[in-house]
Amino acid sequence: MDADQMLKDLFAPWVQALGLKCQSMQPGEAVFLLPFSPQLCREGGSVCGQALMSAADTAMVFAISAQLGGFKPMTTVSLNNSFLRPVMGDARITARVLKPGKTLMFGEIEIAGPDGKLCAHATTTYALV
Repeated sequence: MDADQMLKDLFAPWVQALGLKCQSMQPGEAVFLLPFSPQLCREGGSVCGQALMSAADTAMVFAISAQLGGFKPMTTVSLNNSFLRPVMGDARITARVLKPGKTLMFGEIEIAGPDGKLCAHATTTYALV
């Protein structure tokens, strides 16, 4: 699976504009880097929650695709997040499938800041369509 090609083919231009870079993929897990950009920041210089959750949602599509052996149409059913501390630089997004199913996939996403500390945690449910 070519992550760069998937980003170009499957995701909206504004998602592509996040500049996500795939670090690794294995069955049920995808790790991405969200490079720091002032365009993604809110007042005070921290990366805004909307950018972080978009990156998290996108990374989970890759984790599920890696679990399935390739992309299959899917949609986000729920994405519940908790912000623990501000992200003041590059963010590392780690998405994992917790429970694969025939129609529903459950996962979690951890977002760490440049110091490696956990900044946000999300749980997700996706429906395969």
